[in-house]
Amino acid sequence: MTDSIQAKAPATANLLRRLMALLYDIFLLFAITLGYGGFLLLVKIVFNGTQGLESVQPGLVMQILSFLGWLASLAGYYFICWRKQGQTLGMKAWRIKLQQPDGSMATSQQCLLRAVLACLSMAAAGIGYLWCLLPTSRGCLHDRYSGTEVISLPKEK
Repeated sequence: MTDSIQAKAPATANLLRRLMALLYDIFLLFAITLGYGGFLLLVKIVFNGTQGLESVQPGLVMQILSFLGWLASLAGYYFICWRKQGQTLGMKAWRIKLQQPDGSMATSQQCLLRAVLACLSMAAAGIGYLWCLLPTSRGCLHDRYSGTEVISLPKEK
């Protein structure tokens, strides 16, 4: 009887739910990318005018800065969503939530670290995500190293 009275710890979100939430988020990330590209085009027009727009090629430093700005804008989406409510739109749709193991919201440092490590996890052939398939693992590598967990939420009635 005491087992049924004690609250069960929330289940860690499985890989399928995580990947489906990521798929939903990819559509938003595409929209952010389009907005960022429009911003860069506007900056290019302001500084170079519209004459010969296609002939003006940015230097290597500007290309690197543009790329880093794009990565920052994508990571910023995750950072804002995770800090505000622990969920992106894809995570809401698949009923999963980011939190600390004690149930509190992730800190700013954890969100930043997690955003960087999740990108690296995916870039390394998805090994960081596949880590959660191991029987002894409670989450992906970026969960482990950022001190966070992604839990499955129950269906609302």
